[in-house]
Amino acid sequence: MPLGLIALAIGAFGIGLTEFVIMGLLPDVANDFAVSEAAAGWLISGYALSVVVGALGLTAATVRLPRKPVLVGLLLLFIVGNSLTALAGNYEVAMIGRVIAALCHGAFFGIGSVVASDMVPANKKAGAIAIMFTGLTAANVLGVPFGTLLGQHSGWRSTFWAISGIGVLALIGILVLVPAIKHAAEGISLRKELGAFTSLQVWLSLGVTILGYGGMFGAFTYIAYTLTEITGFNATTVPWLLMLFGVGLFVGNWIGGRMADKSIDRTLLFFISALLLVLVLFGFFASNQVATVIALLLMGGFGFGTVPGLQSRIMQYAGNAPTLASGANIGAFNVGNALGAWAGGLGIAAGLGYTSPIWIGALITLVALIVILVAMGLAKKASAAAPQLVPAS
Repeated sequence: MPLGLIALAIGAFGIGLTEFVIMGLLPDVANDFAVSEAAAGWLISGYALSVVVGALGLTAATVRLPRKPVLVGLLLLFIVGNSLTALAGNYEVAMIGRVIAALCHGAFFGIGSVVASDMVPANKKAGAIAIMFTGLTAANVLGVPFGTLLGQHSGWRSTFWAISGIGVLALIGILVLVPAIKHAAEGISLRKELGAFTSLQVWLSLGVTILGYGGMFGAFTYIAYTLTEITGFNATTVPWLLMLFGVGLFVGNWIGGRMADKSIDRTLLFFISALLLVLVLFGFFASNQVATVIALLLMGGFGFGTVPGLQSRIMQYAGNAPTLASGANIGAFNVGNALGAWAGGLGIAAGLGYTSPIWIGALITLVALIVILVAMGLAKKASAAAPQLVPAS
């Protein structure tokens, strides 16, 4: 395994920690800045929106530049943003820091996916992407609980100083361990990168990303309410149950990467179908504590098991212009997050109860399953219609 993949994973760990750890520290941040919980929540929403902007804008702006220096620049942006958040004397400065840090998120994962896949042979590309995304899953399993604990005991600012330190470590790792893989800059242009979006398969891949991820997060966003109000768990056990979900993310990402190296579409079909089944069963048995624990583990595993395949699929159909499409797919993950949270919230607001987000997530996942089946059918049809080379006799 190329050591550069570890450096990319450390960067992914820091970025994942930045995105998710603030959820556990939100009350402390709100009290410190004397703002409402809703206003503090914009530190999460503003981050997510900025991820989408950065995924497209920064990736497009740097498409002709060598990828290693771009990754270094993105990490410098990450360090500056988190340091500014840690130093913020008021809510507005903290928001600016969050936005700056978020801008690097989508571009880092988008460009990093291309760099990771370039470091390995063709039959190991999805596995390489999975190794990088292992940092993101580890942030959920280990980083968020310990980051929250650090912030609660030493002040929320200490967590963001720690995240900045992780950014410095990732920066050094990329400088030392990631090779400066050459790519023909003269053959790369924004117009060519945008040309990837003329492919129907690229758009179908983006749709599967939004719907597949949206289905999982539709159920997960309000899971704390489900666990306490429906399943009957004590609120103090929720963080440990969420760690179990994080373990599922970690394992699913690892297995999904290896399976996708053998067949991307069959892997996606398997994981999306399995996620749909888990969500339906979870909806029926949410009041059972044993079933809920199993469902949390499987929901994380099958939900995140799609990620290496989804990222590999869009790069595959983008052809020789994968960078912007890869960044767009990272943005699509965040659109899926927002879609799932919004749709799940509609169910609760309509008085359908705290299991309604699970059923809404299942419905969104069903649509994702239909879209991947359509995409597979069209790809098979196009492959059959392609002219076959006949060897000379």
